[in-house]
Amino acid sequence: MLKNISALFLGTGLFLAPFVTSTLHAQQNIAVDLANLRQELVLAQQRLGELALRVEQLERDNETLRQKTTAAARDAASTAYVNESVSESNRLLRAAITQSKSDTLQQVATQMEKLANQTNAAIDSLAKSINQRRTATAAPSVSVPVFPDSFPKEGTTYVVQKGDTLSSIAQKNGAKMQDIVNANKIADPTKLQVGQTLFIPGGK
Repeated sequence: MLKNISALFLGTGLFLAPFVTSTLHAQQNIAVDLANLRQELVLAQQRLGELALRVEQLERDNETLRQKTTAAARDAASTAYVNESVSESNRLLRAAITQSKSDTLQQVATQMEKLANQTNAAIDSLAKSINQRRTATAAPSVSVPVFPDSFPKEGTTYVVQKGDTLSSIAQKNGAKMQDIVNANKIADPTKLQVGQTLFIPGGK
């Protein structure tokens, strides 16, 4: 009886051996496939991270452009193009997340690189336009007055009183008005201050 049972187990084991081997082989293949999928997923996540950084950079460039431009110096066409470029970049990123195939990610990266170059060109063009307008509307340079040193080095001092003018001060002290201007470096003779002390060259 025991011999019959042993023979039965032995026969059953031999019969099931091929199926067990096949099952183990299939499990190994599944493990390899899972490892490959994990690696592809890691690569896809890395590329998506790079794409996200590029989109953030484009958004920062667009925000900087908006802050620098004014209502009087804004090029509507270039600004609209920059906005459209950022929107298109966001759309491409969402498409990349939905379709994480390697070839799709590569295509999206190429398109975003192209959009980034076009956006930078638009920003440069707008900046040049703004600089040209600022140059055209810049205020004319103001000449700096020159005060010659050809006045008498000896004289007296005078404290400006209410109602005084440079001409009246010169007459009171027997001096030349131009000498007083040069000695005190007075840019505007009409803006004398009461209480201001002036040096009167050659004054008495």
